Amino acid sequence: MSVLPDMRIWPSTDLATAMSAEGLRLMFPLAALHAAVWPFLWVVVWSFDLPFATTSLPGQWHAQEMLVGSFGGALLGFLTSALPEWTDTQRLSGRPLFLAAGLWGGARVLGLLAVENGWLFGLLFDQAWILFLLIYALNLSWIKKSTDLLGFILFLSAFAAAAALLRIAMAFEAYDLSESAIRILGLSLLGLLGLALARITVPVTNLILDPTEKTSPYRPHPGRVHLSAGLTMLVILAEATTLSDAVRGYLMLAAGAAFLDRVAEGFVGREGLSFELGGLWLSSALAGTGLLVCGLALIGLPLPWLGGLHLALMGGLGLGVLQVLSIAGLLHTGQPLRFVPTTRLSILLLVLSVLLRILPEFAPTLALPLGPHALASTLFSLSFLLWATAYIPLLWSPQTVNQERC
Repeated sequence: MSVLPDMRIWPSTDLATAMSAEGLRLMFPLAALHAAVWPFLWVVVWSFDLPFATTSLPGQWHAQEMLVGSFGGALLGFLTSALPEWTDTQRLSGRPLFLAAGLWGGARVLGLLAVENGWLFGLLFDQAWILFLLIYALNLSWIKKSTDLLGFILFLSAFAAAAALLRIAMAFEAYDLSESAIRILGLSLLGLLGLALARITVPVTNLILDPTEKTSPYRPHPGRVHLSAGLTMLVILAEATTLSDAVRGYLMLAAGAAFLDRVAEGFVGREGLSFELGGLWLSSALAGTGLLVCGLALIGLPLPWLGGLHLALMGGLGLGVLQVLSIAGLLHTGQPLRFVPTTRLSILLLVLSVLLRILPEFAPTLALPLGPHALASTLFSLSFLLWATAYIPLLWSPQTVNQERC
């Protein structure tokens, strides 16, 4: 990562311009900071309780703020930058991005303290930025007369519906309905992860294998590019139509196997073990393994459902988000695609936090320091905090505007 010796960060016109030059410059830091703050507060500071929560569903607030808050913020930044790049259209910048970020942030303020009386405002805020993103994707598809973004549109639609359902179910303390909404939210994000990896892995692998970009030595098998996303959509449909545990379990096994199949994309020699590429296929491995555990639990095997869910979402999705933040953060600021030690440490801490989080689920009698989840949440938060310290100076620097290598 290159050094910017005379860069300063303070409120100024240049700073505002740099922050809103494209979606990822604004939303990646905000999403990372949210991911750094929320789990630590939830587990360590508030001991799984929330300041203004009076219902018996504090765990649903946690799931909502991680999936719609942290990961949703990263999704907003990623798609508002990637969609115009993929469709060769003008990117969003300036006021529309600040407005979307403000809507996302308004819902996060309510979620931070679990202000239950403000659930309707939270619903409106979140739906506004999600529908903004959905309409944006639909508009680009219409302009280009293309179906290339159809997969993203379908998963965004499922994400929007599940986010609304979760808010309503939480307001009326409908536990089963809120749990179903959480599952659809997580699956929607996993489907989007599968679509994103299909588009990201090939150019990133070729850039690692040939930094001169004169050749394309890696080409994936075309028949399974979108297999993981397609099977994940089947799981969403099974969940939405309340099919039996067995049906959902077998579909989860298929989706998990498809994610594990993506691990083969890392078989490109020793470069596949680099942090830049290794994190991508490890994200698929964790997501796939988590789905397999969940699927096996649903068909009757004595495996921890919650452990599998955290392995897929906290592990596969969390690592995938961190990888996208790290790779895009470099390429969109004109830096070489080589992670600095701080980024590598953040990746290691995230993987370690996932292992510590699921360990009590698979070994309930094992006693961990500081309790079952405090260490895991602290390391998870620290991983995103380290990312923020490394990338905010780059993303918010006026010197890196229009320097992307994508």
